[in-house]
Amino acid sequence: MLRLPKSAKFVLFTLAKEGPMTPQDLSSKYDISPRTVSFALRRLVEYQICQKIPNLQDMRQPLYCIDKQRIRELELNIDQLKVKTRMSMRSI
Repeated sequence: MLRLPKSAKFVLFTLAKEGPMTPQDLSSKYDISPRTVSFALRRLVEYQICQKIPNLQDMRQPLYCIDKQRIRELELNIDQLKVKTRMSMRSI
């Protein structure tokens, strides 16, 4: 899946399950170093899988949430690639 590091996959699945969270919440709740969480979130934002949104309760700590539309697009691309791969393998 886009060559994401394990930490990014863990953060992605956690955000999908728990909903929007701050980096500090992710770090403290799951006992992950803040540096690892920051790295994972940077990768997810870079691939446009997560979005950084303002936290109206504490503007110093942004919230991160998954972009469901982008994930659907990636799943569709993966499905199309699987179909194309099967077609090319049949012709061999």
